[in-house]
Amino acid sequence: MSGTSLDGVDIVACEFLKVGETWRYNTIEGSTIKYTPQMYQRLLNSHTLCGRDLALLHSDYGTYIGNLVRNFVQDINFTPDIVASHGYTVFHEPQLGMTLQIGSGAHIATACGINCVCDFRTTDVALGGNGAPLVPIGDQLLFGNYAGCLNIGGFANLSFTNNNQRIAYDICPANFVFNLLARKMDLEYDVSGNTGRKGKCDSQLLDLLNSNNYYNTPAPKSLGREFVEQQVLPLFGNRTDYDNLLCTYYHHAAQQIAANIDLAQGQVLVTGGGAYNTFLMELIAQNCKISTPIIGKKTDVELKEAIIFAFLGALRISNQTNCLKSVTGAKFDNIGGCVYLGNTL
Repeated sequence: MSGTSLDGVDIVACEFLKVGETWRYNTIEGSTIKYTPQMYQRLLNSHTLCGRDLALLHSDYGTYIGNLVRNFVQDINFTPDIVASHGYTVFHEPQLGMTLQIGSGAHIATACGINCVCDFRTTDVALGGNGAPLVPIGDQLLFGNYAGCLNIGGFANLSFTNNNQRIAYDICPANFVFNLLARKMDLEYDVSGNTGRKGKCDSQLLDLLNSNNYYNTPAPKSLGREFVEQQVLPLFGNRTDYDNLLCTYYHHAAQQIAANIDLAQGQVLVTGGGAYNTFLMELIAQNCKISTPIIGKKTDVELKEAIIFAFLGALRISNQTNCLKSVTGAKFDNIGGCVYLGNTL
């Protein structure tokens, strides 16, 4: 799993067991592997590439992931049945029937010698869905003891059950914007939100951010890089007081997140890199009226999305639904993912 915030590649080895109607999982080992500077820059600029260069990156990134997987499973002496890869999202405009996650499954499979499932979103988009979020079926089947699940990665997303249906959607951009502003100050990211904490919240900008029509649009809905570029960054204009912009955006994200997790009406599991942002978590708690955000254990905080994509791969090779129409808005529940054979020699 690699999110839009480019923190690194999350790799996790899992086992899944179905007992009756209940799924159980066991995390054997997990790690987040930093990108090489070259690959980081190539992915960061991927949306600006011409078709040929993007196709080359698609293949190269697949080989890159496959090599990481090969080394990982050798190091932990584990032989998986399958590798499930989310890929890196370059474009996501489901309203146009288009989404693109690069990282060639054929190259992953041949580099590590293990069958690979990838491209989980395209079928759902072809069925008129958002192709996202995909994690909620894992939230429901693996983490159903919580009232809801909140993941704060590049984008904050939420899932919870309402009237026996799983509801899920992207709430707002999160680390994608936080990290962008931090990089303007020559920081890799804002550790614990300390830089934003020192800034001042601009109430006028906060009102503009909160007035975006997206927040009043009913689910299903999802966000991508395009939303940030077209509807968030223009509000910052040419300002260079990045600490104040960061502080303001923390308040914006916290208000949007709190208002939405209150809909779950209970204890909400919080995972993703944003769970370690102390300032952001304080603001979320201050704005919550009904629900209580609960930060998960370390493995879940850091690896939950990778765990669930492994689960999606297990569902795919078992020919079981791994994408819910109630979440994405597709015509049908569906089974997403392309399978590439790696052990063909």
